[in-house]
Order: sequence, then C-alpha cells, then structure tokens
Amino acid sequence: MPDLISRALTRRTVRTAKPSRERTWKHLSPLLRLLILTQLISGIGFFAVLPFLAEHLGTVLGMAGWMVGFVLGLRTFSQQGLFVVGGALVDRYGVRPIVLAGCALRVAGFAWLGYAEQTWTVIGAVLLIGFAAALFSPAVESEVARQAVIREEEGHGSRTRVLALLSAAGQAGAFIGPLLGALLLTVDFRTTCLAGAAVFVLVLAGHVWLMPQHIPGRVRTRQRGGTRALLRNRSFLALCCAYGTYLLAYNQLYLALPDEVRRATGSQAALSWLFALSSLLVVCAQLPLTHWAGDRLGLRRSMIAGLLLIAAGFGVVAAALPAGWTGVAGLLPAAGYVVLLTLGQMLVVPAARAWVPDLAEDGRIGLYTGALSSVSGLIVLIGSSVTGSLLDLDLPPAVPWLILAAVPSLAVAILPSRSETVGGCGRGSVTSPVPARTQAA
Repeated sequence: MPDLISRALTRRTVRTAKPSRERTWKHLSPLLRLLILTQLISGIGFFAVLPFLAEHLGTVLGMAGWMVGFVLGLRTFSQQGLFVVGGALVDRYGVRPIVLAGCALRVAGFAWLGYAEQTWTVIGAVLLIGFAAALFSPAVESEVARQAVIREEEGHGSRTRVLALLSAAGQAGAFIGPLLGALLLTVDFRTTCLAGAAVFVLVLAGHVWLMPQHIPGRVRTRQRGGTRALLRNRSFLALCCAYGTYLLAYNQLYLALPDEVRRATGSQAALSWLFALSSLLVVCAQLPLTHWAGDRLGLRRSMIAGLLLIAAGFGVVAAALPAGWTGVAGLLPAAGYVVLLTLGQMLVVPAARAWVPDLAEDGRIGLYTGALSSVSGLIVLIGSSVTGSLLDLDLPPAVPWLILAAVPSLAVAILPSRSETVGGCGRGSVTSPVPARTQAA
C-alpha cells in the first residue's frame, strides 16, 4: 500500500512538473513587454496603410500592373533587403538609438506617401518607409530573440514561445490596422497615411521615455569581418532562402490576392476581411500551435510543415479557378488560401527566428537577424516583379498560382540539417566576456 501511494504521488509530481502553459506574458521582463507592445502598435500603423497601397497605385495613380508589383517589391526589398544594414548598426550602436531613428524615419515616410502623386515621389516615400523598418525591426527582433535565449537558458521554457508571442502581437496589429485603414479610406488615402504617421509618433515617444540606455549583457561589436563569415555560412544562407520563399508567398496577400478578390467579387471590399481573418487566426492560434509544434516537431520539421501548408494554399486557388466561381462562393478559395498561408506562417516564422541564434556567430545576432530578412527581401523583389508580370499576361488563371505553389514546395529541399550550428550565438552574446574592441550598448 505505501508503494502504491508513493507511485501515485510520483505520477502527480511529474504531471505538476510539466512545462506550465500559463500565459507567457505574465513572466516576461519589462523590456520584453515593451518590445512586444511596440510590435503591436507599429503593426497597427503599418497595416492601416499597406493593404490599400496596390489599389491606390493602380486605380488612383494609374500605374501599370508590373509597376505596381515593382513598387511593392521595392518596398519589401528596401525594408527586408536593408535589414542586414540595420542589424549591423544595432550590433555596433545598440538598440535604443536605432529604434528611435527608425521611428522618426517612418513618420516622415508615411507623411510623404500621403502627398506623393508621381511615380518618383511614390518610390521615394516607399524607400524611406522601407529603410525605416530596416532600422526599427532588426533592433526589436534581435533583442527579443536574445532575451528569449536567455529565458530558455534560465529554464523558463522554449525560446519559440516568446518569438511566437512577438508574431502574435504583430498580427494583432495587422488585424486592427486594416480595419482602421478601411475606416479612414472613407475620407481619403492621405488621411490614412497621416494616421499611420501619428501611430509611429506614439511609438517614438514611448521609446524615448521607456527604452533603457543600457541593456544588461548587450555589447557593441567593433570588430569587422562578420559579413564575410556570414556569406560563407551555407547553412544560414539555406535557411534565408527557405524563409524567403515564405516571405514571397506572404507578399501575395498584397499582389495576387487583391487580383483574385476583384475577379471573384468585382471589387476589393472583401480584402480587409480576409486580412482580418489571417490576423485573427494568428492572434488566437499562434501560441497553442507553437506549443504543439515545439513538443512534437522541432524547428526544422516545423518549417517543412509550414512551407507545405503555404504551397497547399496556392494549390487550392489554382484548383478552383477553372470553375470560375464568383460572389461568396468565389471567395471561398481565397479564404482557403489565406487560412493555409497563415497556418504555414505560424509554423515558419517562430521556427526560423529561433533557429538564427544557433547559426550565428557570437555577438552578431543583429547582423544575422537582419541578413535573414535581407536575403528574403531580394527574393521578394525579384519574385514580385515576376508575379506582377504573370498576372498581367494572358495566361490561364490557374498558372500563376501553380507556379507560386511550386516555390515553397521546392524550398523544403534546401533546409539545413538541425544539427548544423555555429557555436551558439544565443549563449555567446549573453555570457561571453567583452572583447577588447567592444563596449556596453
């Protein structure tokens, strides 16, 4: 009898000792809370404008389809493509000054876009908005990743949970932003842009007040040679290319999806609801899905599953297009695409970001976080121009969607092995002694 009681108590203790699924937010440091709230609020300002940019360029300003695709790709490339610059600047100068500079440039960029009416002025505003994000986002993302690794090493759960919370915050902003933008568009596009600028004024003020001058454990890297080592890191570059195919697929929310919604309904009125569906899925399901994937899949298999789901989303639209459905029925394939793309995104994004510290050099997490997006941005720049041309050509409607389905499917083959690491940037950037040519950020 005592043995039975002992075994029962042991089983109960084991069950109690399992990782808690209490909300991660309650256990975050003030810095992590600030950064994640920043992701939420900046997402509101950004997505109040971006989903409606293609319609504004094509309908109001009269740009050709290939030019709209090029401008959207240029926006993504100037943001994602220059992340490597922003990441290197974060490593060199610290988080606070780079975040503040990015916020100020975003305010200027959105205000400029609201008044831009010629192609060159639109391109200038788009480049400024993108470069602002290239400063702002690597600073936030790399510090969240570094803090997530610290929490993991201290026994507070997987790093992917914090990164999933970051993604959920961004998508919550992406859920609220288009609804705000749709409301403001009843006035005009300029008002929407100025509202987006006002949001970043609030973010700037919050960081001036709350962001610490010095973040414990963060060092400024003065040594050169990081880019050369990065370009020789085949495993990291393979991860970048695979992540780039996801980003190209995500960019179709602003290029191929509006075209499909217009074909099905005759307008883009339903577009904001599809964006809301995507964001609501992330807000509601990101953390549970990340917990499930972390327990059963791991980083590499999470990315494989996510890329295949994204490919399936494009395949759903391609399979339905020959039927020529319109109205509510015509929106069902587009909704299926959005759901599958979003599920894939929820698997790919936290896994890719959590993988970066394992492949990065010590003290270079900002550079590597930025490079992940820079290589992806180059893929999007090329791919968006090609997609815009495909949509303009007189091809069977399913062909562009079949081509888009093939891209993430092929990316699965290039993912690196999970065992390939480069000395653990997460640990090194936290605990390594300060080199001779570094100083506190």
